[in-house]
Amino acid sequence: MCQHHMKSEMAKKKYSQKSGTEQKGSVTEKSVASQSSASWKMFLPGLIAVMATFICFSSSLNNEFVNWDDDKNFYENPLVQNVTKDNFWKTSKEIFSTGVIGNYNPLPIWTFAIEKLTFGFENPQKWHLTNVLLHLICVFFVYLLSRKLRLGWQAAFLAATLFGIHPMRVESVAWVTERKDVLFGLFYLAALWQYVLYKEDQKGIRWGWISALFLLSCFSKIQAVSLPLSMMAVDYYLAPRRWEWSDVIRSGVSKIPFFLISLGFGLYGVLELKNFGSLASVEQVVDFSLLDRLAIGGYSFMVYLVKFVYPYKMSPLYPYENEVPGLYYGIAAIAFTGTITALVFALRKDLRTLGFGLIFFIVNIVFLLQIVGAGQGFLADRFTYIAYFGLFFALAKSVESALADRPSMSSGLYGALIAYLSIFAVMTIRQNNVWDNSETLWTHVLQYYKNTTLPYGNRANYYRDKKMYKEALADYDTTIKMKDDQPGAYNSRARLFFDVAKGRDTLLLALSDYNKAIQYEPNNGEYWINRGATHARLGMIDQAVEDLNKGLKLKPDHASGYINRSIMYRNLGKIDLSLKDIETYLTLNPYSGDLWYEKGNALRMLRRDKEAVDAYTQALQFETPNVPLYYYERAKAYFTIQKKAEAIADYQQAISRGYKETDFAFKSALGQ
Repeated sequence: MCQHHMKSEMAKKKYSQKSGTEQKGSVTEKSVASQSSASWKMFLPGLIAVMATFICFSSSLNNEFVNWDDDKNFYENPLVQNVTKDNFWKTSKEIFSTGVIGNYNPLPIWTFAIEKLTFGFENPQKWHLTNVLLHLICVFFVYLLSRKLRLGWQAAFLAATLFGIHPMRVESVAWVTERKDVLFGLFYLAALWQYVLYKEDQKGIRWGWISALFLLSCFSKIQAVSLPLSMMAVDYYLAPRRWEWSDVIRSGVSKIPFFLISLGFGLYGVLELKNFGSLASVEQVVDFSLLDRLAIGGYSFMVYLVKFVYPYKMSPLYPYENEVPGLYYGIAAIAFTGTITALVFALRKDLRTLGFGLIFFIVNIVFLLQIVGAGQGFLADRFTYIAYFGLFFALAKSVESALADRPSMSSGLYGALIAYLSIFAVMTIRQNNVWDNSETLWTHVLQYYKNTTLPYGNRANYYRDKKMYKEALADYDTTIKMKDDQPGAYNSRARLFFDVAKGRDTLLLALSDYNKAIQYEPNNGEYWINRGATHARLGMIDQAVEDLNKGLKLKPDHASGYINRSIMYRNLGKIDLSLKDIETYLTLNPYSGDLWYEKGNALRMLRRDKEAVDAYTQALQFETPNVPLYYYERAKAYFTIQKKAEAIADYQQAISRGYKETDFAFKSALGQ
């Protein structure tokens, strides 16, 4: 009985143990599912911030390209315009070895080349979508980074949403040229995220990731050089105790390799700006003293702080005043003393959130305060793209602390935040419409700056290209009345007269304007070349050649000048000189089918038909509407060098592709 009882108990224990094992397995499966669910929930607020951002920026997808640097960066940039699958890697090497309008940001230009290959210029929507998608990735990285910097999910969601939909983001996202902002921002934030992960796990591989991401960020925009300073700000925020000077030095020394990279990119960037003339552009308008520049910098700093709270008067261009208003000095003094006081207070009281927010904002905005002037404006909304993260983070942390200290005020605070974010969303959607096209862009600028010539001139160029000649002429006239000594305005108005001219009188108006442009800027080769084309249409061939010679001497890389001069030489019967100019053009732009075709024609005039066949073959590499004509002319060249079979094949290709203007004698000779 006892033995039986013992066996029964043992059986129960075995059963119980087995049952317990089964239960343990069940718990493990539930735990894995629970962890997976928790992991998904951890990312969900960030994804919601991304969705909200996409909704706000979806209206930008229908925007056009604009005539403010979009032309120079991609749709008139030969490296992007002429890229093909065959020359892609050669072009890529050139992109990474040259700057564009004084900026060394090859990675965005490289993405433009890829988009041109993939989408062409006819579909701006795809280009805008790339900017939006890159911005969305940045928003998600802000969420991840905020969580790693110990914000709760609600505060991290707030920081990410603010970063995503703040109206000051629009310039960086809705302007295709500012691909460099969202691209450098992506790599910059990813590098910071990797650095915070390194602070947690001390894995050496993180330094490799940080270095690679930092280099990619620098190749995207020179502004990325502030990364090591941002890393030091993270060191300060995550320090286990109050920082001393020894901690600052230790943190800085550990970032020396990154500082050296920053120095290299920074010096190269300044050299590019200097060589292009951007650093001198401000002095050409006004001559500012160092004190003036400090006042401008301090005033800009204060404006950025105010626009963080309420982004008023957002303009794509903030032109310099002719002289620095006295108000700037007062506001600059307030900005400097107030910021230093707040920073010292935060450091002494060890208020990490305030200190981190201010430090991060300062180190990412200080190099952009135009104390060393470059460009045409002293402010730019896009300059805040990364810098505002520090302020967004500090605000989100403050809200989190307020809710923890006073839970009773949660409903009121949530309501205020929802209203605040809703206002930002509406402002962002409206600001997207400013970038709809060049007309809306420059009309918006003119709401605030009616005494500035640049918006009138650029809007006039848009009207001229759209064949809205009456509107264009009115804007050109306004520009010249405001300031007479504007060679660029005279050159642009002359182009309008040249384009619309149907008789001599209008061409003489163009000639008069080109004369004015040359009078004010005699060393600009483009003006001489344009005047040469006008002389040519007036039948003044000798003067045309003289102007073209002068212009190409001043500007030897002006490709269309060689085309114009080659036409003059051909009309004068100087075919050898015409051919030489065509060949020079093709060294500058080897991807023009029409010019390879013209080279073939010139070679045939010189009875060099075998070489002409090679030129026509080059022309046929490019898909243009003139391909049937290329086949037809190559057929003639083949026939001349007694390759009748090849001539017949090309003739048939020309006919099958729709070529109709055939020579009956040639057709008969081929037996067709």
